[in-house]
Amino acid sequence: QLQLVESGGGLVQAGGSLRLSCATSGIIFSLQSMGWFRQAPGKQRELVAGITTGGSTTYADSVKGRFTISRDNAKNTVYLQMNSLKPEDTDVYYCNVVRTFNWSPRYDYWGQGTQVTVSS
Repeated sequence: QLQLVESGGGLVQAGGSLRLSCATSGIIFSLQSMGWFRQAPGKQRELVAGITTGGSTTYADSVKGRFTISRDNAKNTVYLQMNSLKPEDTDVYYCNVVRTFNWSPRYDYWGQGTQVTVSS
């Protein structure tokens, strides 16, 4: 049974940094491409960053050069290092397994997410 547990969010001033973690279970993590998504109230969930099993990455244009996605297969965990944060990065952040060909989430199940709030 898939479980996704996001953590690491919080309140930070603009220009600050946060590191998000997503611990997974119920899947063979090393065989899965993973993605970080974010969602603001009333808006659709959007892909922020993705990473393949081989370590190839993709980023939303709005976060390129500021965010870095990484993975630790030994810990079944995917990370999102967020630097130079902006108020517009304020959202709830989620992770999920993704389909590599289009980076869409593979499962309808989502964890509880982690709130990131950036003050100006």
